[in-house]
Amino acid sequence: MSLTKTILKFAAPYPQIDSFRRYLFIGPHPDDIEIGAGAAIAALRKEGKEVSFVICTDGRYGLDHMPEGTTPEELIEIRKRESLASAAVLGVHDVTFLGFSDGGFYDSKDLTAALARVIGEKKPDIIFAPDPCVTSECHVDHLNTGRAASQLAFLAPFASIMKQYGAKSAQVQAIAYYMTAKPNRFIRTAPYLAKQTEAIFGCHKSQFPEGCGDISSISLYLKLRAYDFGIRSFKGKAEGFRVLGRTHMHCLPEAGN
Repeated sequence: MSLTKTILKFAAPYPQIDSFRRYLFIGPHPDDIEIGAGAAIAALRKEGKEVSFVICTDGRYGLDHMPEGTTPEELIEIRKRESLASAAVLGVHDVTFLGFSDGGFYDSKDLTAALARVIGEKKPDIIFAPDPCVTSECHVDHLNTGRAASQLAFLAPFASIMKQYGAKSAQVQAIAYYMTAKPNRFIRTAPYLAKQTEAIFGCHKSQFPEGCGDISSISLYLKLRAYDFGIRSFKGKAEGFRVLGRTHMHCLPEAGN
């Protein structure tokens, strides 16, 4: 670790995730939030935190496990119902659907503007999104969502800039990236892993029907991830996030590593 990074760690510590009141989780597709942070969300709701979801795309192309002849339009409605049921399992009842086309068939500037309006309405203290800096991530919706969230986490307090998006300002204090390879903050999740599993596999049946091979592989991954992050944080089982406060979001390259 460089001298600058060491000093920064003590001079400007990363925010503690559970120090906020209002949380906004941004998902590229239906089911991404649950896979990336479902157990942590259940833990936050148990603490009485205010949690909202916004789902950016409609998931219309997740047809692999659907009966032949199912149309994308039919699947959109199915996935909305699944998302609402899944959120409820985790204790969340405020879910916004932006309705952009799955697969990146939209202008990323329109996505940023739509997210800005949600942020201006919900006024979260901290926003969560998939980490767009993960070198293995190739899905355009994940990259677009993470980049848009990153921009808005920094710009949200500036009323004159948010106005250009047709949005109100919001005093966002931090961003937390899920699906990250470089977590710096952790939430203990041992009591809530079953809730996460129920939210994913019990509700998102269009993507994970009974007998689907992805169920066993993703379940194993979630267990290994929980143990890995738990060992790193001395929390037993945990979910990890790359958290940046406002001090870290601009002109501090050491903060992102």
